[in-house]
Amino acid sequence: MTFKIHRGTKEIGGSCIEVWTETSRIVLDFGMPLMNIDGTPYYAKNHKTVNSKKAKSADALAERELLPDIPQLFSSPSKASLIISHAHQDHYGLVNYVANDCPVYLGKGTFKLIELTNTFTNQEWNIANPIHFKSGEPFTIGDIEITPYLMDHSAFDAYAFMVKAGGKSLFYSGDFRIHGRKQKAFDWFSYNVEKGVDYLLMEGTAIGREDHRFPTEDDIENRFVETFQETKGINLVYTSGQNIDRLVSIYRACKKTGKLFVIDFYIANVLADLASLGKKLPYPCPAFPDIKVRFPSRLTNLVMDRGKEKLVYRFSSYKIKTSEIAKNYKSIVTIVRPNMLADIYHFGNLEEGTLIYSMWNGYKQDHKVKEFSDELGARGMTIKDIHTSGHADIAGLRRMVEALKPKNIVPIHTTQAAQYRSLFTGVNVQRVEAGEEVEI
Repeated sequence: MTFKIHRGTKEIGGSCIEVWTETSRIVLDFGMPLMNIDGTPYYAKNHKTVNSKKAKSADALAERELLPDIPQLFSSPSKASLIISHAHQDHYGLVNYVANDCPVYLGKGTFKLIELTNTFTNQEWNIANPIHFKSGEPFTIGDIEITPYLMDHSAFDAYAFMVKAGGKSLFYSGDFRIHGRKQKAFDWFSYNVEKGVDYLLMEGTAIGREDHRFPTEDDIENRFVETFQETKGINLVYTSGQNIDRLVSIYRACKKTGKLFVIDFYIANVLADLASLGKKLPYPCPAFPDIKVRFPSRLTNLVMDRGKEKLVYRFSSYKIKTSEIAKNYKSIVTIVRPNMLADIYHFGNLEEGTLIYSMWNGYKQDHKVKEFSDELGARGMTIKDIHTSGHADIAGLRRMVEALKPKNIVPIHTTQAAQYRSLFTGVNVQRVEAGEEVEI
């Protein structure tokens, strides 16, 4: 068995690992880069192409090193299979270049989130041949056996993978942490996974940022409780509509403080659809009468224009009007985004309110995010950060190493590969260059 990391040995995002034997080939993740090799921001517009010319465009982009050079993924009939770890675009964002007949393996929740992203944004990610897997249940592609393991991460339905062939083994951590709401998933994994893996390809996103233990999602919930109790006016929370752990933390904090949790109908659809997969999640329904739904005009028009009226009317019985929010603003907690600023102006007295930023600090460099925060601050709102990383801290990374007891560790999804040797003593750390073939 041989593997090649096409991207991720020196940067965060754009993850892509090719694994093959004499007869079979798989690709683990096919992500959109977040940064160029020189560290500057990467712009997705570099990949815009006409679908009818997909194969030709893929070849051209591969020559420019904008697309991993894996021709078996692009040509039809496909001679490779793609496996997606989770629904973050830096792990699946190049999927449109894959041949339509290429098998794409992913979790049901991951597939649902990608479908929802298509519906509620101007993006279109095409997965023509999806195949779903389950945590802990191995499946085979030719002579390669893959076992997915559900991981704790800020993305819902995120997986790591054990890959085995010819008596050799490789483990890809994907993105993970152990301080979210799925800590028990890691405990189960630690107990059940095979030890002594030949190679562990382990993410190190948070290495070099902070060296202390990250707050747990329970800690974050408690901070929301404190803030909701202290705030005299409305509470606005800027967070991702797909960070399910965070939405649950906010809802639980609302329950503890007697606040009404108000979400837009995009988030309502996300929570309801994931709950329909058997997940215990709060969403607008008779069982959760303390959740109400907003219908922002811009988002409503977008979805209606696409002929998806059912997604709008689905939660009409849980609607809360802007005038109701303004009247009862002291008891309201609502999720917001920068493009909702016009609506926020009508939410009542903002001077006594709090805007809670609950995302990665790096996004604050976006001028739209800064303008949003500055504008609400100028209107008298208190600005507060309440967040924890979606990635493992050093202690979490060490627990992954302890669980697998690998013979070799390969840094991936990190800008700090040089630190691995000092952090993970007693294990051989092998630095691999992008495009380098490693035979196991």
